[in-house]
Amino acid sequence: MLRWWLFLLAPVFAVLVSGSVLAAGDPAAGKQKSQACAACHGPDGNSPAPQFPKLAGQYAGYLVHALTAYQVGDRTDPVMQPMAASLSEQDKEDLAAYYASQTGLTLPWKTGR
Repeated sequence: MLRWWLFLLAPVFAVLVSGSVLAAGDPAAGKQKSQACAACHGPDGNSPAPQFPKLAGQYAGYLVHALTAYQVGDRTDPVMQPMAASLSEQDKEDLAAYYASQTGLTLPWKTGR
């Protein structure tokens, strides 16, 4: 019985694993694509201005989700919606991988140090 389940689940597992590998972004490509983002979010994702979110160190999945939400109108912002509108899925994955690979800055008063 166990062999039967393993036989059935092995292809499902292979598809799930290969999908996550294929969906991974390229941080180097994301760095190239991030030039337009740097004006607000900083060159490495650590925004110099408090009104713009820091992207450095953020979870890649969250960033992809946020960019998609701007594209479909679930999130509204007069600057971000046009910026995200033309991004392909690969662009979003690459940008997310780049920002996720960056070190986020923390403020001492927020970390208790």
